[in-house]
Amino acid sequence: MSALKNPNPTSPIHSSKPPRLANPHNQLISVIPSSSKTTPRRHHHHRLVHSQRSRRGSTVRVALDSPWATIDELGLLDAGFKNPSVSTSYRGSEIPRPNRTVLEAQARVCTGPTQTKPLAEDQAYKVLDTILRSVKGELKDEDVVSKAQLGAFFGAMTIRANAFPEATQWSEGEKRAIVTLWPQLVQVLPHDIIFIADPEGTIMGQGSIIGPNYVGNGTTDMRLVGALREVLAGGHLGFEEVQGVLRDVLPLQDGKLGKASDSLLSAFLIGQRMNRETDSELKAYCLAFDEEHGPVPVADVRSLTHYGEPYDGNTRFFRSTLFVAAVRACYGESCLLHGVEWMPPKGGVTEEQMLSYMGANTQLSPSQAKKVLEDDDIGFAYVSLREARPSLFSLIAIREHIKKRPPIATSEKVQQFVRASGREAIVTGFYHEGYEDSLLMLMRRRGVDAGLVVKGEEGALSMTTRLRTENASRGLPVNYCSGFRSKTNLSVSEVDGVSHEHFNMEVNAKDYGFDPTDTPRTDRSVVKNIELGLAALCGDKGPAYDRIVLNAAMVDHLLGCDGAEDISSAIDRAKEAIDSGKALNKILNYIKITHKLK
Repeated sequence: MSALKNPNPTSPIHSSKPPRLANPHNQLISVIPSSSKTTPRRHHHHRLVHSQRSRRGSTVRVALDSPWATIDELGLLDAGFKNPSVSTSYRGSEIPRPNRTVLEAQARVCTGPTQTKPLAEDQAYKVLDTILRSVKGELKDEDVVSKAQLGAFFGAMTIRANAFPEATQWSEGEKRAIVTLWPQLVQVLPHDIIFIADPEGTIMGQGSIIGPNYVGNGTTDMRLVGALREVLAGGHLGFEEVQGVLRDVLPLQDGKLGKASDSLLSAFLIGQRMNRETDSELKAYCLAFDEEHGPVPVADVRSLTHYGEPYDGNTRFFRSTLFVAAVRACYGESCLLHGVEWMPPKGGVTEEQMLSYMGANTQLSPSQAKKVLEDDDIGFAYVSLREARPSLFSLIAIREHIKKRPPIATSEKVQQFVRASGREAIVTGFYHEGYEDSLLMLMRRRGVDAGLVVKGEEGALSMTTRLRTENASRGLPVNYCSGFRSKTNLSVSEVDGVSHEHFNMEVNAKDYGFDPTDTPRTDRSVVKNIELGLAALCGDKGPAYDRIVLNAAMVDHLLGCDGAEDISSAIDRAKEAIDSGKALNKILNYIKITHKLK
């Protein structure tokens, strides 16, 4: 981990040439390094200094209170050792590293029936030989292939052999590698791995009876083995069967790998994703731990929007949702964000990283978040999966070792860690076509009044102001939106007893008066993301400002929020929340007040 930390904490992380910003009162602002409070345990933060230009043309530079200065003076800045310029530095040091050779192979084969890329012969030999040497004890430390990796890799190979179309079944090179090395592997592999690789004794050509006779170790494994036989054959499970498995095996002990069932659980999780989950299976993942801490608290608010950003964060572009939530809270649209500090496979910038770095309390319970939502000085809140659903949080390590996203990566975005006495809506992002329908299905199952899915950049939920390029990716375009809201006009259907108006559209920001601009790059930098957001909330007119305004206004409009029937009015309202300084105050109040809830 030392390579990911700032090697010289007392030196500035960013360029010494500060960007110049503009605040809501046409004052010029510079972001310049502050050295007065730098210590070996504290990152190099920034102080905002503005210059006010008089009508006579003279300039007087005056240091004023500002977001960074105010946060610094509160003494709340993160004093940890994590490098805020690299989101991957937030990865837990207690999580064992997966074997890179096998992980690269998993990236190719632990995916869907059309996306899978069979291994070339030399790669297949290399992977199987790595596994053989690891099981024999010839590899050490980070080179060891974990049982979770073994379960995911061999589970994927079995599903490909049993259920995938010919193009993504085993290549001739994979077959030759298996024929050569399996006789040695079967002599040393644990029985649970042999079961996963050849559950019926028909795939590997050895006629082994281990797979057909395997029942696991203990009651928990027995249920998991029974479910896996169906999954490894390309089949599906019922709602109650999936929930039963999840509740049996979770939470994992201390969230660490090493239990005998790690291989079975990883094969189960990736297998269900490879088979493309049914609605019933996704509902089971979504609802399994709703009452892990008892009844969900209910906030006394008129309207509440749940934001389900991808938990693994952004690695390239500005992540705006935290700042959008502060804007919408200014006019009574309460917002609840949720996620984790760090999550594979991307390990990108998350809301928890930003809030933690700014000094906010990121350990709020759902009950504490309820109080924050009800506070008129704030109106938005963040809840970590760690506090709300420890069972699901315990899967972070195993999720890194299975490489690809499991079904929970979809269902965790559609959560309600706090309910509302008033109107409720859910907004989330997606990337792979087809999952927009699954996400909307889960939202309807939640019984909310409105739901929205957005194909944003990096699969996030934020719309962009950039123009669509000619070489854009195939499928649905970025800024594609689909959803429902509680109204009675246009096309209406009855879903779970509630009348919903359905819609889908591609948002072109230029149509609403926004200049086309590329989304600002952050490239895993937590501080860069924070600086862009705070500068925008200070009134700096530019791409980050436009992105925040666009997303606040369009969400208001598409969800059917009060006062947003006309999109121009919704845009003006969002701008006023920023230009008045109200949205910035919401952020500062959140940082200060959440610490009183410790």
